[in-house]
Amino acid sequence: MAVIAHNEAEVKLLARLMRAEAESEGKLGMLMVGNVGVNRVRANCLDFVNIRTITQMVFQRPGGFESTLYGYFYQAAREVDIQLARRCLSGETFHPADRALWFYNAFDEPCRAQWFGQWNSGRFKSHCFYAPVESERCF
Repeated sequence: MAVIAHNEAEVKLLARLMRAEAESEGKLGMLMVGNVGVNRVRANCLDFVNIRTITQMVFQRPGGFESTLYGYFYQAAREVDIQLARRCLSGETFHPADRALWFYNAFDEPCRAQWFGQWNSGRFKSHCFYAPVESERCF
C-alpha cells in the first residue's frame, strides 16, 4: 500500500530524482533520498505546507532539488531506479532519512549540527540528513 498518492509518471520522476541526487551513494543512498522526497509530500509544515504531490515536491522553487537544473536528471528512469522508488512509495524508510526533510552533500567535511534550524539526524556516506524538530509537528 502506498503512503502517498502517485501515478506511474510520478514513480519514474521520483526514480530519476533519487538517481540524480545520490547515484554515487549506492542503492541505500538513493533510497534515503527517496525517503526525503516522500517525507516532503507527507509533511504539513515549514516549506512543505503546499507540497502534496511528487511533481510539486521534485520541482519546488525555492528550496527544491538542485539536480533538476541539470541534464542528467532528465534521462529516462532505469528499471532498478523505478524499483527503488516503489520501495519508498510503499513506506520503507531508512535511518537517518526516515524522518528527514532535508539533506546536503558535505563531501569530506563533517555534518553541521544544525542546518536552517533543523537538527542533524545522521549521515550516510557524503550526505548529511536533517529532520524537523518535534515542535514543528510535521507528521
